[in-house]
Amino acid sequence: MSFLAFAATPALHLPRRAFLGGTGLVLSGTAIALLAGRPALAKGQDAPASDVRVLNSALSAELEAIAAYQLGADSGLLKPPVRDLALTFQGHHAQHAELLAKTVQTLGGRPASAKDKYQFPTDKLKSQEDVLRFAALLEKGAVSAYLGAVPILDNRELAKAAASILGDEAMHWAVLRNALGEAPVPDAFVS
Repeated sequence: MSFLAFAATPALHLPRRAFLGGTGLVLSGTAIALLAGRPALAKGQDAPASDVRVLNSALSAELEAIAAYQLGADSGLLKPPVRDLALTFQGHHAQHAELLAKTVQTLGGRPASAKDKYQFPTDKLKSQEDVLRFAALLEKGAVSAYLGAVPILDNRELAKAAASILGDEAMHWAVLRNALGEAPVPDAFVS
């Protein structure tokens, strides 16, 4: 079965790309300190509204990923060990979302909320393999988005935080490829 339709569906991976790769991501020292897990460094600094918008874009993408994994878990198509894996990956995205929401709130913004309904290609999900390919495509998109973000970040602490998330997304993608019977790491370089 071809999954080119998944790749052509903008709602699946563009929010992350827009957040990380297309905005020329610029965050204040406050946001950098908070994302790097150092809230004490953030005290006394004002955060521009653009930081809150960027962080809310990231939060929206994480909430979409959480919903996508829930769709897979609830589909009835996943065998118990694979469903457990999907829920583990969903938990990673939930941790990202929690940090982003707290950061937006700390910066004086209102955290984005999950949509009532996302536009996922549910009509194309008919087997466990379909769900795994869908998830792998989402994770590949996340890897590409974070890969694009790391080199454009001026602050090394934020670059390290983005690289850490990139590593998590790359591991998700590799595990999903392996579960599909594909080479988990198909190339020496990720692009």
